[in-house]
Parts: sequence; C-alpha cells; structure tokens
Amino acid sequence: MIETQIEDALQRLREIFHEMDSVLVAFSGGIDSTLVLKVAHDVLGTRAAAVTAVSPTVASSELESCRRIAREIGAPHHVIDSKAMDRPEFYQNGPRRCFTCKEELYSNGARLAADLGLRWLANGTHQDDLKDFRPGLDAASAFGVRSPLLEAGLGKTEIRRISRAIGLAEWDKPADACLSSRVPFGTWITVERLGRIEQAEGILKKEGFRQVRVRDHGDVARIELSPGDFSRLMDTTFREKVVTAIQKTGFRYVTMDLLGYRTGSLNPEPMT
Repeated sequence: MIETQIEDALQRLREIFHEMDSVLVAFSGGIDSTLVLKVAHDVLGTRAAAVTAVSPTVASSELESCRRIAREIGAPHHVIDSKAMDRPEFYQNGPRRCFTCKEELYSNGARLAADLGLRWLANGTHQDDLKDFRPGLDAASAFGVRSPLLEAGLGKTEIRRISRAIGLAEWDKPADACLSSRVPFGTWITVERLGRIEQAEGILKKEGFRQVRVRDHGDVARIELSPGDFSRLMDTTFREKVVTAIQKTGFRYVTMDLLGYRTGSLNPEPMT
C-alpha cells in the first residue's frame, strides 16, 4: 500500500496534469522525466507524449534507454536532432552553455508540441535543481515550459519514493547529465572529446560501476565514483586493466578523484 504522504504527492501531480489537459514531455530517460511522463500518460493517455533531442552530447545507450522506457509506459516518443553543437555559444563552452542546449531543445519542442496539438511543454525540473547552477532553467522560463515536479513541491527523495511505490524500474537509476558536462568551461567541446568520454564511462559501467563521471582535462581523465567503489578500483590487477582500457580511448593519464562523485564538480564557484 502506498503511504499517505506519497499518495498525497502523487495526487498533486495528477491534478497538475488534469489542469494541463495535454503535454509534450522533454524526456531524457532519467528518473525525473520518467516520472513526469508516466503520470502524464496515466492521466492524459494519448494527450501525453515524449520528445528526446539527440546529438553527440547524448550517449547512445541513453537514447536506447529512452526508447525502451517510453515504450514500456506506452507513450508516443518523438526523437529530434539537436543542432546545439553547431552554435559557438555551445562548443566554445562558456558558463551559459547549458542555456544554449536547452534553448535548442525547447524551441524545437515547442514547435513539435504545436504540430501535435499539445498545449504544454514540460520538463523534469524539481526543487533540488534550484540549489544548483543550471542556466537551462532560464531557457525553460523563456519558452514557458512547465515543471510539474517543481509545481508539486517535490525533490529528489520524494521523486524516488513515488517512483518506487508506483513500480518504476528506474526509481534508483543514478543521476546523469549530458556528456558536455564532463568538460571544464572554456575548453572547446568536440565530437572526438565527447566520444572518448562516452567510451571511458562505458568501460567503467561495463565493469559494474553505477555512479560514474569521467571528467576530461585534456590528457587527463579524472574519474569520479561513489566512495564505496574506491577500494574495488584500487585492486592492482583490476586497476591496471581499467587504466589500460581508458588510455586506449585517447587519454594519456587516468586519475581518481578522492572526493568521489558529486554533481556539478566543474561548475563555477559561487560568488561570495
């Protein structure tokens, strides 16, 4: 039985979608947008659909995950090409890079929603996102994108609890972000750089590491893992195997960050 607190939160979400009447969900396959799409489809049926933007910044495995999840939910899923990487504001990789990417997504998404006769475009933004450096939120505001999880007052803990309660297999899926977030601001983003990041992270995920980031510092790959995984990577034979494999992707040096995984480790320092 779903506990009362979770049921109340879920009911708030349902009421938001009833009010919206129809929606196109910007869908990344993460647990946040998955919950948005699931509840939207449960409430609105054929008046809810998903859209995923693809580019070299999105790992191929993530696109396949999006296709699978949307199919399991039963929602129509539209895939569009993002041209964000063609824009200097993106590939020159200033602190507002994320705005450019989301502007591309939401402008194309808004046109698709209009073509489909869907009233709103929605995303998976939630309360905890407001604590982080996220220029993409400005793009959402500019295009009138709705954030049902935020409107319902939900943060990541509640999102995972609701998702688990309603049977979403992705309820504990590790947080992820586009591959460009692994590149320090000011370092130009190229297809080749994104490719080696995807390959290096794929090596670690194939070995069973769930929460993984490979930050690209030129010749140096800086690995972020959950602290509980440190000891496994430090096994001599295993470490040498992983390092050799990652070096073959194009990195000269492979290091492990002793602070472990944390969101936004390449974000600008807050102003004091």
